[in-house]
Amino acid sequence: MPKYDDQFEQTRLSMLAKQHPNIVHSKGEVVFNADDENRLSGASWKLEEEIFDQVSDSGFKLHLMELLDILIAYRGQCDESPRKEGIVRFGGGGMTIEWLPDGATHLSN
Repeated sequence: MPKYDDQFEQTRLSMLAKQHPNIVHSKGEVVFNADDENRLSGASWKLEEEIFDQVSDSGFKLHLMELLDILIAYRGQCDESPRKEGIVRFGGGGMTIEWLPDGATHLSN
């Protein structure tokens, strides 16, 4: 089992933020959950500005979904918990991730 690198997630989020500076200057959050096989299974977006078309057209949405799938799988490989639910927040040019206990989001219902 690989050793968990606690900088991996934030490093990858920072790289994504640098690729999409115009998007991450706006405020938004993505609530997500994973299935029992450690794969992304759902996401719910909340954006404070009218940037949804830009989020999709720029590739940011696809890139973030792919990254979340990678982060979930990574946590699974390292047996790191929690790994089934969380929230990515962005705004002011940065991005953060908060992992939540199973059942904590509206997606788990």
